[in-house]
Amino acid sequence: MSKDNMNKNLPSTNLLDKDFKHFSLTIEDDIAWLNIDVKDEAANVISPEVVNELDKACDEISKLSAKGLILYSGKSTGFIAGADVKKFREITDPEEAREFINAGHTACKKLEDLTIPTVAMVEGFCMGGGLEVALACDYIIADDAPSTKLSLPEVKLGIHPGFGGTVRSIRRIGVLQAMPMMLTGKNLLPRQAAKIGLVDMCVPLRQLRNTAIQTVLRKPTKKQAPKSAKLLELGPMRKLVAMQMRKQVASKAKQEHYPAPYALINLWEAHGSVGDEMYAAEAESVLQLGMTDTARNLARVFFLQNRLKALGDKSLFTPKHVHVIGGGVMGGDIAAWCAMQGMKVTIQDISTDALGRVMGRATTGFKRRYRRDKFRIMEAQDNLTPDLHGQGISNADVIIEAIYENLEAKQSIFKEVEAKAKPDAIIATNTSSIPLSDIAKAMKKPQRLVGLHFFNPVFKMPLLEIIYTPKKTNVTVVKQAQSFAAHIGKLPLPVKSSPGFLINRILMPYILEGVTAQQEGIPVAVVDKAAVDYGMPMGPLELADTVGLDICLHVGKILADTVEVTLPTTLDREVAAGKLGKKSGEGFYQWKNGKKQNTGKSDWNGDVDQLQQRLIEKLTNESQKCLDEGIVEDADLLDAGVIFGTGFAPFRGGPMQALNEPE
Repeated sequence: MSKDNMNKNLPSTNLLDKDFKHFSLTIEDDIAWLNIDVKDEAANVISPEVVNELDKACDEISKLSAKGLILYSGKSTGFIAGADVKKFREITDPEEAREFINAGHTACKKLEDLTIPTVAMVEGFCMGGGLEVALACDYIIADDAPSTKLSLPEVKLGIHPGFGGTVRSIRRIGVLQAMPMMLTGKNLLPRQAAKIGLVDMCVPLRQLRNTAIQTVLRKPTKKQAPKSAKLLELGPMRKLVAMQMRKQVASKAKQEHYPAPYALINLWEAHGSVGDEMYAAEAESVLQLGMTDTARNLARVFFLQNRLKALGDKSLFTPKHVHVIGGGVMGGDIAAWCAMQGMKVTIQDISTDALGRVMGRATTGFKRRYRRDKFRIMEAQDNLTPDLHGQGISNADVIIEAIYENLEAKQSIFKEVEAKAKPDAIIATNTSSIPLSDIAKAMKKPQRLVGLHFFNPVFKMPLLEIIYTPKKTNVTVVKQAQSFAAHIGKLPLPVKSSPGFLINRILMPYILEGVTAQQEGIPVAVVDKAAVDYGMPMGPLELADTVGLDICLHVGKILADTVEVTLPTTLDREVAAGKLGKKSGEGFYQWKNGKKQNTGKSDWNGDVDQLQQRLIEKLTNESQKCLDEGIVEDADLLDAGVIFGTGFAPFRGGPMQALNEPE
C-alpha cells in the first residue's frame, strides 16, 4: 500500500485549529491519528515552531477519550529527518538555543506522559530528533523496507541527542546497545532495529497501518532494557563501562577534535538513565556543544554534503548496465561497487586469471558489505559477469575504462569503444592524471568523453570526481555522469580537467612534503603523528604507502611539469628497490596482510608544531591555487571535495575554511 493510499483511508476532519501549520489530528474508530506534515518543506524537520505545535497538540490529545494515538508522517519522503540544521545553526544566542532544547524536552515529555497507548508509525527515514520523538511513544512500528532507516546521528554534527533521546534509548535497549548507536551515528535498518529492541515490530508497508492499530488495541508489553543492562547502571559498573567506552572512542577520535562523544559518555557516567537527572544534564551538555567551533564546522560539512548530493539528479539518467574495462584493483572494485547497487555489470580484461581475481575480490567485498545476508550477496554476485572480449560495450549505459596510466593504450580503447557504444551511453575514463583532451583525440566525438575518477578504496571513499574539459565536454554528458554518481551512492564533484585534477593535485604536495621531511631525517612516526594530531585520517607517509610509492612517483612527475613540487630522491630509490608500500609489503612502513606492522622511532627533538604547519600549509596553499585556477566552481565545493575525497579533518570545515579561520 502506498502512503497516498494509506492516507486516503484516514478521515479528513482536522480537530486542531487553523493556527496549526504542521500537524493535523483526526479520529477513526476511537483512535487518534496525529499527522506531521511540515509546511513548505520536502521532508519533516524539527524547528522551534514544530516543537511548539507538538506540545500544543499533546495538550489537545490529552482532552480526548481516545483508545490510543498513532503518530505518522504525511510526507512520502519519510517519518522525521531530525532537527532543521539550517535553523538550528542560525541560533547564535545561547538563551535562544536553551529555549529550543527545553521546548523539545517538554514536548517529548508530554507525548510520553499521555495516558493512552501511543505508537510511532515509521516509514522511511527516522533520524535524530525524529527518532527521539518516536522514542517518547510507547511503541515504534516500522516499515521493513530498506528505505526505512533509524539513527541518532547528532554526533556527526558535533552534538548528541538533546530531546531526551540519550535517556530513553538507554532505558529501551540498554547502554551497550544505545551508546554505540549514539557514538557512531550509524543508520539501522528496520530488522536490525527490531533485533535490538529499538522498534517493537517491522512489517511490510501493506501491514503497517493495521499493525499500528492492533498495537494500540492490544497494548503489548513495552520494550525495556534487559535486567542485565540495568546492572550496568550501578555506580562502580557504570564507571568501568564508561572507561572502556572512552578507550574505544579515543582509538578513533581525539577529545580536543571531537568533544561530543566524550561528553555523551561523561553524561551517562555522571547521572545514569535510571532517574531524571540525565534529562536536564543532557540539555545543558547539548547547549554547550552546540556553541563550539567543532559543531559549527561539522554543520558546515553537513551542508557541503547535501550540496554534492543535489548535483546528482537521478531523474536525468537511468543506468542499468555498466561495462568496466580493466580488471585491476580499481576496475574490479568499481565493477563490484556498481553490482552492489543492483546494476548489471560486465567486466572486461585481457586474461581469465585477472577476471577470476576480480570475482574473488568482489565476493569478499559483498560479504563485508552484506555480512550474513546471503540473498543480497548472491544477488550482487549474479549482477557481475566476466566479459573477456568486450561484448557488453554495445549494450552498456555506462562504459568505464580503468586500465593502467598509458595514453596510447587508453586512446586505442576509446577508439574501439566509441565505435561500439550506444549513442546515448556515457563513455568515461578513470584516469587519475592524464588530461581528458589528450585521451579524447582518438575519438570522432571527443565531447562524449568524461572522467569518472573513483578513489581507493572504492568501498569506503564517498567522492566521485566528474572530470570535464571546459568548452569541449558536452554539458549534458557531465550532468548525466553526476546523475550516475547519485545512482551508485557516490557524491559527484565537477572538476576541470588539469594535471592531477583536484584531489591528487592537492594531496601530492602534502605527501611529497612528508617524504621530504623523512628524507631530512625526521622519523616516519613523527611526521605522520604531526598530521594525525592536526586531524588528518592518516599521515602523509602512511598515505603514500597506501596509495603506492610508484603511483606517487608517477603522479608527482606529472605534476612537477605544471605545479611547484619537488620530487624527493627517496621515492625514486624506494620504487627502484621494489618497495612500493602496502601492496609490496614494504615502504615507509612494514605491512603484513594489509596491516601496518611498525611505527619505528618516535623520538625527535625538533619543533613538532612547525613540522605540522609545514605539512598542512602545503595542502591548504595548493587548495588556494586550485581555487584561483577555477579547478572547481567555488570554495565550498573545494572544501567538500577535499573532505570527502581525502578525509581532511571534518571538524575544521575544509582546507579553505581552515585557511581563513582566525587563529
